[in-house]
Amino acid sequence: MRKLVITTALLVLSSTALAKGEAKVYRWVDEDGNVYYGDSVPVEFRDQRKDVLDDTGVMIDSIEGKKTEEELEQERLENERTEAKEMQLRKDRALLATYLSVEEIVMHRDRRVELFQAQSRVTELYLKNLERRLQKLREEASRYQPYSQDTSAPMIDESLAEDLRKTKDTISRHERNLRKYATDEKQIIERFDGDIARFKLLKGLD
Repeated sequence: MRKLVITTALLVLSSTALAKGEAKVYRWVDEDGNVYYGDSVPVEFRDQRKDVLDDTGVMIDSIEGKKTEEELEQERLENERTEAKEMQLRKDRALLATYLSVEEIVMHRDRRVELFQAQSRVTELYLKNLERRLQKLREEASRYQPYSQDTSAPMIDESLAEDLRKTKDTISRHERNLRKYATDEKQIIERFDGDIARFKLLKGLD
């Protein structure tokens, strides 16, 4: 059976505090459902939820208890869902404010794709020129050690070796750029396709 337990501290609240309306009483419940009242909360109940009452017995505040691991995880998931909904709402508003039709989205997508394709074409042309230059440098370097099979060949000139190294490095850098352009282009298309699908959904289009 549940029971009310009033601590001694509650019974001895000073008349001065009562007169000034400053007294506060805490109410909490233990695991067995027993209700406790007191002007302070024992250490063993500090982590539990508590109601704060004024000197007339009216609840004026509530203090949440320490959350369990499960409650904390649930709270985290709820916060993530709320943030995701708010972010999607902001994206939807921006999408509808930016475009008036699917055709406008497609046109914007195609312009962005054209930029990546233009960058790729320029890079490919530059790479062809670099490959030709590298081939000439290799032919020249083949007359010197350590590239020549002639053991009596002189050691390669330092400037030629440096030119060879820089050309290789430049080719590698532009090859990475070319791969990045292709990846960026794919991501842009996927993003715009997602925007088109979302726009149609928000506008109720087929």
